Amino acid sequence: MAAGRPREFDMDEALDQALHVFWKKGYEGASMPDLTAAMGINRPSIYGAFGNKEELFRKALDRYMQKSAVFTEETLNEPTARASIERFLRGVIDKSVCPDSPRGCLLVQGALVCGEESETVRRELISCRARSEERLQKRFERAKQEGDLKADSNPAQMARFYSAVLQGMAVQTASGAGREELEQIVEMALAAWPE
Repeated sequence: MAAGRPREFDMDEALDQALHVFWKKGYEGASMPDLTAAMGINRPSIYGAFGNKEELFRKALDRYMQKSAVFTEETLNEPTARASIERFLRGVIDKSVCPDSPRGCLLVQGALVCGEESETVRRELISCRARSEERLQKRFERAKQEGDLKADSNPAQMARFYSAVLQGMAVQTASGAGREELEQIVEMALAAWPE
């Protein structure tokens, strides 16, 4: 059997470009012509290297989650839960207003614009957001056990609240909010911290 031609593109770079398209346009809004143009490769090469559009999206989502996991791990390792959430919120601002990244959050935008025909993608995005909320909850539970949060604190409610703030910031960012508006949201969210 003859060997196929070697790939003439960088898989990681191509996946990063696909990620940006999905992030900007959502799963359904990203067309194959959008993806081929951004990735600089033709359809047969995309299918050969990444599979169909849904498989490509899942690979791009995995890449997004891997990058996010590093940031999340760093923020949740702050000495106090309040410092963790403050660093998380302010870090999201930095990422949100970065000119090299699409505005908002792939997990939020992607799920908001998925129709019935993309239900499996929407459910996967919801699952990713739920896992992020669980990580916050575990950090708050640890803080409660260590005495960093009061005994009557509710880590699940706190995680849900701060997840909602983060998701709201993503929507605000996608709608054009800048650093100043996002900083105001963070200040109000921090003012809600249980004393």
